[in-house]
Amino acid sequence: MTILVAYDGSADARTAIEFAAKHLTAEPTVIVTVWEPLLVQLKKYPLAAGAIDPGTENEAKAQAEQHAQEGAELAVAAGLSDVSYRAVADNESIWKTIVDVADEIDASVIVTGSRGLAGVRSVLLGSVSNHVLHHAHRPTLIVPPPAKPAR
Repeated sequence: MTILVAYDGSADARTAIEFAAKHLTAEPTVIVTVWEPLLVQLKKYPLAAGAIDPGTENEAKAQAEQHAQEGAELAVAAGLSDVSYRAVADNESIWKTIVDVADEIDASVIVTGSRGLAGVRSVLLGSVSNHVLHHAHRPTLIVPPPAKPAR
């Protein structure tokens, strides 16, 4: 059994790692951070071509690798063992890359956080976790954001 945890450096992704460590058996775990290469950005946002700096490609990859390593360190600190990490370039969409990596490593479960968007915001911004849930052919655990304290 291998656990795949999608990690992007957000508080919601941290919550997903903590939940996985607390509730899933200690199994080999792969932390994956997906980053978007310049060519993919240009394909998705052709009107923004002039605003995209080609020099940021290496920075984006380095930042993704840093996030993946940070996620692995959080996973170990939370109690998961046998943790590895990967930064993977997105060639089509982030959710598809997560599903493809899960298929490649034959993950027994995918764990991802959720930003908790609903309604119009969810439609406009899309939902990586929702797409993973509906396209992965394996169990998927979507961890909601932590409850906000009452005022």
